[in-house]
Amino acid sequence: MTTIDKAGTYALADRTVRRLGYGAMQLAGPGVFGPPKDPEAARAVLREAVAAGVNHIDTSDFYGPHITNQIIREALHPYPDDLVIVTKISARRGADGSWLPAMSPEELTQAVHDNLRNLGLDVLDVVNFRSMFDVHGPAEGSIEPQLTVFADLQRKGLVRHIGLSNVTPAQIAEGRKICDIVCVQNHYNLAHRHDDALIDDLARDGIAYVPFFPLGGFTPLQSSTLSNVAASLRATPMQVALAWLLKRAPNILLIPGTSSVAHLRENLAAAELDLSAQVMSELDGIAARAA
Repeated sequence: MTTIDKAGTYALADRTVRRLGYGAMQLAGPGVFGPPKDPEAARAVLREAVAAGVNHIDTSDFYGPHITNQIIREALHPYPDDLVIVTKISARRGADGSWLPAMSPEELTQAVHDNLRNLGLDVLDVVNFRSMFDVHGPAEGSIEPQLTVFADLQRKGLVRHIGLSNVTPAQIAEGRKICDIVCVQNHYNLAHRHDDALIDDLARDGIAYVPFFPLGGFTPLQSSTLSNVAASLRATPMQVALAWLLKRAPNILLIPGTSSVAHLRENLAAAELDLSAQVMSELDGIAARAA
């Protein structure tokens, strides 16, 4: 048994993935824009992840743009049979690195073709529609026009499965009336728990929940409680934060990102932590104090 096998598996549509995966966003340059300083180091992280048993990689062609997907193809193509690559579309990058909505039918269709080309694939396993009504967080607005495009691309055989990202419960309900939704990817971690009820609802329906910024993102998690628990377990705070997510709900799939092989190994070792009910209770208090 590899280290990450201890985290268990979950059905992502018709594929079974290990619950500890990898998010490729940090493989691009600073600000997720332009090439990395050391492309070979970026490729080495991907190869190490797959060698360690990771079979769920999250990416997007607007990381770079194009850079991250090209690095994934260079490092891993031809891909292992069990590898599931999940991408997301609906944004583009400005010349200054800004994140701009790209949600028209033409832009969504072009983005699917860009992902296929840069990843070297004939069909995308899972494509998440990332709502861009607000760049910084979920905002209400009908997603029917966009998901109609997704469903058409699915019928054409370019997309196998469809997910949602940066969305509200109302948008998820709307989306499920249009097509099968296999996963939801929203901001969630120990200190940011607005989706608690949603996660439980999705778990009952067998839909995966993939938290982005599981370690705080651009503002890493900081908590004396987290640090004290980590010290008592002889682990790092970030390992404990990941272990808490794994214990929080069975449908949570993790995609912590890094551009460092050492940091990758540290993240994957979180699978070995078994948090007691008392520790979970202590950690649950972090969100209340952060509110």
